[in-house]
Amino acid sequence: MVVVSATTYNKEIAIRRRISSIFNKREDDFPSLREYNDYLEEVEDMTTNLIEGIDVPAIEAKIAKYQEENAEQIMINRARKAEELAAAMAASKGQPVQTDTDGATSQSSQAGIGAGAPGHYAPTVPGGQPRPTGMAPQPIPVGVGPEGYAADDEEMMKLRAERGGRAGGWSIELSKRRAIEEAFGSIWI
Repeated sequence: MVVVSATTYNKEIAIRRRISSIFNKREDDFPSLREYNDYLEEVEDMTTNLIEGIDVPAIEAKIAKYQEENAEQIMINRARKAEELAAAMAASKGQPVQTDTDGATSQSSQAGIGAGAPGHYAPTVPGGQPRPTGMAPQPIPVGVGPEGYAADDEEMMKLRAERGGRAGGWSIELSKRRAIEEAFGSIWI
């Protein structure tokens, strides 16, 4: 049995968070899935070696070089992640996502960042226009009733209940057998 201390676990979490905040490219940043998988494998190898303490100075030098060469891309990816998190938080609270609709977006000359309302930002794309933020309108599902859920007939609802129960490991036979065992079990007390 391997015993893992809390400090080892916390160290691994800290290293993984640090590495994922630096090496934050996504699949759509690569021309092929193969190149993306190679990138992920290299990042995981570096992470594992840092956790295990293997060749730490060389890995730290590699991380510093990557940060220096890809500083703008790292910031853009962090901003994209923050935008997605803000949109998800607003959506979970049922609030509409705030967007800059007045067109008074000023362009900063540093790092290509457009400035909107205070505390909001929208990284620009090479054409100079800010990326759209927020969620697009979502389609309304077909067959939605006035109560806000799909209108099913009674037969379909029974079928769904039966399938849902079976998916969870429940069956009517199991229920009958348990009721019989409990009934007869109380007789011989």
